[in-house]
Amino acid sequence: MNLQAKLTLGSVLLVTLIVASISAIDLRNNVHQQFNATLERAEVLKRVASNYVRQTLNSPEERALPLREGLRDPALQRDLLDLVTDAHAILEIAVVDPKTNEVLADSVSDRIGQKAGPYPDFTTLARGGGSGERFGLVFGGDHRYYQLEQQLGTPGETLLDLRVIIAPALLRNDIKPEIENSAHVALGLIIGAICVTFVFSAIAFRPLGQLRRQLDLVASGDYEPPPPAAEEPPAKRPTDELSVMASKVSLLGQRLRGAQFEVSDLRVNIDRLLEDLEDAVFIFDREHRLVFASGSVEKFLGKSRAGLTGQSIGQIIPPSTTLGLLVAQAGQTGRPLRNRRVPVNSDGTGSGPPVVLLSVDPLQALPGVDGTSGLLVRLRDPEAQRQLGRELQTADRLAAISRISGGVAHEVKNPLNAILLHVEVAKAKLAAGDTDVGQQMEIISREILRLDRVVKTFLDFTRPVELNLSTVPLAELMEEIADLARPQADASRIRVTVEQGAEGVEVRVDRDLLKQAVLNVVVNAIEAMPDGGELRFESNAGEDTAEIRISDTGHGIPPELREKIFRLYFTTRKEGSGIGLAMTYRIVQLHDGTIDFTSEPGKGTTFLIRLPIAV
Repeated sequence: MNLQAKLTLGSVLLVTLIVASISAIDLRNNVHQQFNATLERAEVLKRVASNYVRQTLNSPEERALPLREGLRDPALQRDLLDLVTDAHAILEIAVVDPKTNEVLADSVSDRIGQKAGPYPDFTTLARGGGSGERFGLVFGGDHRYYQLEQQLGTPGETLLDLRVIIAPALLRNDIKPEIENSAHVALGLIIGAICVTFVFSAIAFRPLGQLRRQLDLVASGDYEPPPPAAEEPPAKRPTDELSVMASKVSLLGQRLRGAQFEVSDLRVNIDRLLEDLEDAVFIFDREHRLVFASGSVEKFLGKSRAGLTGQSIGQIIPPSTTLGLLVAQAGQTGRPLRNRRVPVNSDGTGSGPPVVLLSVDPLQALPGVDGTSGLLVRLRDPEAQRQLGRELQTADRLAAISRISGGVAHEVKNPLNAILLHVEVAKAKLAAGDTDVGQQMEIISREILRLDRVVKTFLDFTRPVELNLSTVPLAELMEEIADLARPQADASRIRVTVEQGAEGVEVRVDRDLLKQAVLNVVVNAIEAMPDGGELRFESNAGEDTAEIRISDTGHGIPPELREKIFRLYFTTRKEGSGIGLAMTYRIVQLHDGTIDFTSEPGKGTTFLIRLPIAV
């Protein structure tokens, strides 16, 4: 059931409830009025009947007769009968002996001599009774009788009881016409309300229907903008919320239609970009059927990716091969694989690489859904990775040489300026005939020696280094470095702590060179804590790299000096050479690693060295 039907039905039910409530209230008031009118009529008849009884007993003819015989006057019976003839719910009027309840006179002659009542008081019912009780007496088949009583006699003695007997069930005939009229009015109101509600809902929900159709078109992707309508004056344009919303949805649909072309162009550009990727990427759904593939599939599998969509993993990568077996196992167990070397074309007869690096990652499902939502499979060419690594290393080394050259230029400039200055002084003295230029010659000699030392240092720094690589456990290397640092640290009241988080991890390095590189960082850290502190060594391992952290609690490195600390000859100490950290930077680069640091003035510095894990 749609919203329009629900609201229409709700409106009809509400109107029906209101009309029914009003009709029930009107019926209750009508019954109450009928009971009050009957009570008033019974009071009148009671007074009139009392007068008739008194007149009969006080007439000369009846005064001489006994009371019982006097009340049997036919004229009194006729008068009482006349009173109840048109009294509706008043059933009879009886004159009763209060002692024996025997009927002495009655509007119904057959009742004379019988026992009468007594019945409940009608005044209490009419004035104080509940609506439910009155409805039960009128419409529920309850035939109980009620009475109004008046005592007749002399002061101090009751001789007769005059009782007006009332049957509330007889009021049904008086109330029935009112009920029928109320029902007709209520039915007319309900029918009218239904018609008005349907008309109003059809008009009011017309924009909602238009809005729903537009949303369906937008959701289906087949939105076509409506034909342009004639320009309406601003005063006639719809301003209700649904119309405004429909207008905005129409505008959104037009924009989405324009965006479809942009998305199509973007998809084409992405496809072209994927075709140039060196890696092959496959995305499989929960049923392990291909939903996406990059453009390098043919390079690795010898198949075009155009017709692979929808095929299973077994069809694309047969499980009879080592590659297919590993992918199938990863898909079944849900365990990821990282850069697993897998032979693909071991005999060398194919066009693809003989070995690939396989990575399989399970794609996480949405919250509340069991299992995974698919697999991401990546194939990479190790040779291409190595080539890219070599290019990056070359770029890093060129950048390092550029920084080193800047430091050397700075160091060479100072002695050259001094030599030039003292040459000019010596020339001026000789031109004036003063041959005492020994001081200038001595200064020039010292600056030339200093310049020679700078150049030799630069040549030593840039000379190719022969690496003596071996596979070394990282934890063992860390312990050796910590042991070498402890004597100097103890002398400076520095506590050395080692935390190993890379147990079993090995790196392929030149053991002596790497120890020299790390010790350069350690020496700087100890000198940064002249008043003691803590020197902390940590080792960790990621997926492909091992990490060495050296942390101190010294004064830290000022922000303005952080870009200069790896430059050759840069130092902040008078006795420093400015070579240590530059040499560390070079050694780490020679091992295909990276070095970085974080520092907070007043709290210390942490150097982080990352090295490839030995495969």
